[in-house]
This record gives sequence, structure tokens and C-alpha cells, in this order.
Amino acid sequence: MADVRNVVLVHGGFVDGSGWKGVYDLLKADGFNVSVVQNQTLSLESDVETTRNVLDLQDGPTILVGHSYGGVVITEAGGHERVAGLVYIAAFAPDAGESVNALIADPPPGAPVPPILPPQDGFLFLDREKFAESFAADLPAELAAFMADSQVPWGVEALNGAVGEPAWRGKPSWYLVATEDRMIPPPAQRVMSERAGATVVEASGSHSIYVSQPRTTADLIAQAAREADRAQ
Repeated sequence: MADVRNVVLVHGGFVDGSGWKGVYDLLKADGFNVSVVQNQTLSLESDVETTRNVLDLQDGPTILVGHSYGGVVITEAGGHERVAGLVYIAAFAPDAGESVNALIADPPPGAPVPPILPPQDGFLFLDREKFAESFAADLPAELAAFMADSQVPWGVEALNGAVGEPAWRGKPSWYLVATEDRMIPPPAQRVMSERAGATVVEASGSHSIYVSQPRTTADLIAQAAREADRAQ
């Protein structure tokens, strides 16, 4: 039986919390209390506030999980007293003073370039024709097309939001590296996870590995719940 029974899931940019459905179902079946944060992705500050509001509602120690940009959110919000551990799913894990823009400014040589369109009124979108290849290459074509057509506008301000004190400095962390990710290069994922001192699991999957491999994702979250220090 895991010591920690609460899980809070935080989505990334261009998508909303509904992508966690498969992971949610598995964790619920395993006896966890699961909450899904619905961030507006307008600014890091507002997303952190929304996430902390959900954490306030938890009745005990909680595993805080973030995908992609959600990793920035949990790095900042994870200092919350109820957070016992952090789980990064193909996510950004910034250090103090870093933002998404800072982390993507110098990609590894030969890394794929995400098909982000020029900002429109302060918001970013992915090229719909290239969405599947870059974001969801291992999902059924119909689902990838739906995700492309239902994109959530990602605020430029959110990409510029810098982390203060990263929660991973004081709390244990786990990281799922998606080895076929074409949004956040796997080498960058490995560097960030190593820097954070995370327990790392690697799996062959796209940036949408939390959708395509919910069992792998849920298993790592359950592992984090078992291993997290209850005293945190």
C-alpha cells in the first residue's frame, strides 16, 4: 500500500487536462485520489496559483505530476506543504531563474524543431498539419487530428515565466523520458532529470506518452507514491 494516496495532474501547453483520462482511470482503479488541474496557460503565475488552489484541497501528502510545460508549473508550485514528491512526464524541469524560453533557446544539435507558428495576439499554436508528427506520433491518427484541432492557445507570457526556487531541490522527483519525443529533445530531458536528481525511467514514446502509454505513466506515479518520504 502506498504511503501517499493523493495525486494531482498538471497538463502542458497546447492541450488541456482531458489528456490525462487514461492515467486518471488507472490511478483511480489503484485506489488513488486523483485531481486534474485545468490551467489556462496564460501565465506561469496564474497557472501556479490555480495548481496551488487544487493542492489546498488535498487531505494529505500528494504526488504532483506535470507534463511538458506542466513541469515548469509543478517546479514552482511544488513547494506547497502537501507535496511529497514531483513526477515529470516528458517535461521541462527548470532551475532557478529559468523559463521555457530559456530552456529551448539552445537545442541539441540535430534536434527536431517544434512547428510553433508565429505568435497571434500573444498566443502560440502548433502547425495543425505537423501536429501529429511532432506532438503525437504514436497516437491514432483520429485522436492526433482531434488534438490538433482542439489546441488550447498557449500564452507567450507563460513561456517567459521564470521559476523562483525549484521544488525539486528540496523534494524527491521522478522523471519519465520519452525517447521519441520531437517537442522536447530526449537529450534535454536527460540533462534536466539528472540535474534534478530524479529517479529516471525511459520509454519509447512521443511527447504524448502520457496519452499513448497511460500504464507506464501511472506506474511511475505509483512508484513515486510508494517511495516519497511521508515526512515531507
